[in-house]
Amino acid sequence: MEILVFGAGAVGGYLGGLLAYGGYDVTLVARGQAAAAIQKHGLTILKETQQFYSQPKVVTSFRQAVVDQKSYDLILVCMKSYDVAAAVNEMVAFCPKPPTVITLQNGIGIEEMFINEFGPENIIAGSLTTPLSHEAYRTIMVERIDRGLALSPTEAGQNINRWVNLFIGVGVDTIGIEDYRSMKWSKALLNMIGNATSAILNRHPRVIYNFRPTFKIERDMLKETAAVMKGLKLRGVDLPGVTTGRLLTSIKWLPNSVLQPNLAKIIAEGRGNKLPSFHLDLVSGKSENEVTYHNGTVAKIGDSLNIPTPVNTALNDILMKLVHKEVDYGLYDGKPKRLVAEVSRYQEEAKEKKKRDKKKKKKK
Repeated sequence: MEILVFGAGAVGGYLGGLLAYGGYDVTLVARGQAAAAIQKHGLTILKETQQFYSQPKVVTSFRQAVVDQKSYDLILVCMKSYDVAAAVNEMVAFCPKPPTVITLQNGIGIEEMFINEFGPENIIAGSLTTPLSHEAYRTIMVERIDRGLALSPTEAGQNINRWVNLFIGVGVDTIGIEDYRSMKWSKALLNMIGNATSAILNRHPRVIYNFRPTFKIERDMLKETAAVMKGLKLRGVDLPGVTTGRLLTSIKWLPNSVLQPNLAKIIAEGRGNKLPSFHLDLVSGKSENEVTYHNGTVAKIGDSLNIPTPVNTALNDILMKLVHKEVDYGLYDGKPKRLVAEVSRYQEEAKEKKKRDKKKKKKK
């Protein structure tokens, strides 16, 4: 079986490296220093006391990967969400009839980009819950072994057993989930925990969750997301190593005095000293941020359903202003009260809008 991994960051390197170690013919599309490092040193995956070394093929563009009509049995799409649109354009240009494609982005709405161009019959949604660290482009460390991969068909009747078994065969705990939208929203909700607030305040999520005012921001954000999921008739589904359904129930019903210390403990144990992805992209100076595919998308869809999402809107707006340098980072760096005040302003505006809308309805 020939497999193309489009995007050789931590996720692409991890899955591509294990597939190559398992004897599959793997080609990675990597850029710049990553391509050079993997070509020279190969890929090493560290999983507790185990070490997996492989030497997959490396190309530096998707076009190079499909030159002379080179074909593959499977394409794993592993770049960041904000790079997907460009990736889809490359595929349309150089591989208009792709084989099975598995999307592995965090965020909402990615699968629809591929479905709109190629149809749903060969598009499979993937959600990886395994936390990874990436060092020197060529070494990937598995931080927790009790997580894994979920795959879901995007069209009724798709048989994904072949692909579930493929990843199980190379040591990745993999399950199938029927409803891909519920799966992707459940994974997005998990990714949103402490992510935007950490980036804005330049502090670890455990600090966010240990301080009651910022914990309240987080809880309100998650409750808004749950409300939008309910509006879309989506349910929280459990993913490998993560009981999303129980989390949603806890967010809805548990008092702060119980929920806050429990979530703070889980976050501290699960992340170690690693900061979340939104923060890493912000401090590295990237011009985009995946917050738009998380909090931003929740806000957009909430608006279309007439479900208030002022906290998600605020977190998306503030973080993107920082990304685009429209406001100075010093305004929020280590200043939770400033963030609390700004989020409260958004919430008050949402309340006023709701009152105005009620008055308009009465007049009609």
